[in-house]
Amino acid sequence: MLTRLSIRNVVLIEALDLDFSHGLGVLTGETGAGKSILLDALGLVLGNRADSGLVRSGEDQASVTASFEFARLPGGIQAVLGEAAVDVEPGEPLIVKRRVKADGGSKAFVNDQPVSAGLLRELAGHLVELHGQHDDRGLVNPRGHRLLLDRYAGADAAGLEAAWKGWRSAADALDEARAAVTKAGADRDLLLAHLAELTALEPAEGEEEQLAEARATMQKGERLSGDLAELQHLWTGSDSALAGLRSAARRLDRIAGEHPLLADALAALDRAVIEASEAEDKLGRAGEALSHDPAALDGIETRLFELRAMARKHQCQVDDLPRRMREMRAELDLIEGGEAGLAELEAAAAAAGERYRAKAAALSALRSEAAVRLDAAVAGELAPLKLDAAKFRTSVTRLPDDRWGPAGMDAVEFLISTNPGAPFAPLAKIASGGELSRFILALKVALAEQGGAATVIFDEIDRGVGGAVASAIGERLSRLAEGGQLLAVTHSPQVAARGQQHYVIAKSSEGTVTRTSVHLLDAAGRQEEIARMLSGAEVTAEARAQADRLLEGV
Repeated sequence: MLTRLSIRNVVLIEALDLDFSHGLGVLTGETGAGKSILLDALGLVLGNRADSGLVRSGEDQASVTASFEFARLPGGIQAVLGEAAVDVEPGEPLIVKRRVKADGGSKAFVNDQPVSAGLLRELAGHLVELHGQHDDRGLVNPRGHRLLLDRYAGADAAGLEAAWKGWRSAADALDEARAAVTKAGADRDLLLAHLAELTALEPAEGEEEQLAEARATMQKGERLSGDLAELQHLWTGSDSALAGLRSAARRLDRIAGEHPLLADALAALDRAVIEASEAEDKLGRAGEALSHDPAALDGIETRLFELRAMARKHQCQVDDLPRRMREMRAELDLIEGGEAGLAELEAAAAAAGERYRAKAAALSALRSEAAVRLDAAVAGELAPLKLDAAKFRTSVTRLPDDRWGPAGMDAVEFLISTNPGAPFAPLAKIASGGELSRFILALKVALAEQGGAATVIFDEIDRGVGGAVASAIGERLSRLAEGGQLLAVTHSPQVAARGQQHYVIAKSSEGTVTRTSVHLLDAAGRQEEIARMLSGAEVTAEARAQADRLLEGV
């Protein structure tokens, strides 16, 4: 509920801090005192357009801060804040602030976190429900009528939404499968031809790299063949350097024992022979590795050309060709097994559709039954509100199949006929301002809505009525406020007497400066204000006595 409203420099309000509590709060004051300014200020924190004309003359900016407290943050508010990534700790108040600059522009905050005005508008529907002379939201807006009727009927809207989602999911899966089978069937012959080509080619992962390395090696052998042949000639034959080393080692071996230096020379020569032999072995192996076989090289290049040409054809890398083969086989398997799969999906979609239709039909019947009860309940409220010639009807009509959705197969709208024999039409189209407010009050009482906005405000719902009708309005506002919070801007003493908190709005002038102020009245102040509302400019003893009777009567 709304617990505090702080206003700074809004039109005639210089500085104002108001505290509110549960129950019915009434706001009264003379015409032109500034009640509309108070509502305009509240509208700012509810996301209304930031008009720089609201900034008090001579000031740079205006600001409005509204504090809301809940035993537990309602789910709708949690969802809006969660989507906007705004954190509110459990148990702490929700503080909404809006600043408007005199030169244009505004800033909005929720618990000191910057937010958009759009977020404030999303929160507004959960925080404050405002019903005024020209209200086009709340109960007047047909978009909310179906939800209100469902709450009144105690309908399982969540179960129907789940059935709808299940049906749509099954239908989407069926559509996707049908599209895939249709596409695959059209491509069957092409798939078979492509798969036959790939199967004949038998590509292997990593094959391109292996072939490229083999080709590069052969091409090196072709380049180095002359050098290798010359080197091999130097190391082979009876007149080669290695043969000479070995011959020298044999001769030296026969005389090495004659002197230590000869033995050392033999050891050095043996090492040279070993190193030279290793060089000979490596040259031989290098020659084998780099052997150049023109036929083999031609085969490798032909294979690489075929693989790369196939990869270009299928717009992929050579190493992806084996995967592409597997995909083609899977697509062909889908074609072959598609009919059986489609039959299963068709059965699942049909069953899900039947579940949805059954729930939607049951909800439709529940709505029709609840509509009759609601019409009777509203009818019982109309006569005391001086609307006895009017009639109310809850229209429940079946939508075309293509407009069914998670909320069911019905369109729901509240209609009225204000005169005998007149056709039924939407609330906002045929009701005058005063009639509309009283219709809304009758609806609110009949619905006894739980789960609406945290705070409900009625702006001059009693305009143009008095006596018994005003008393009936006051009694119903008081009843609606039980267990919640309702604020009423009123000119009626009968309504004002019902208030549990009474605020008076007054305008004063000092020289050229005019200010609007709001005060919470005590018991004596309430008596005096209600007496003023009864008598006019001069408060008489009789008016005070009548005010006492009104206050005692409630």
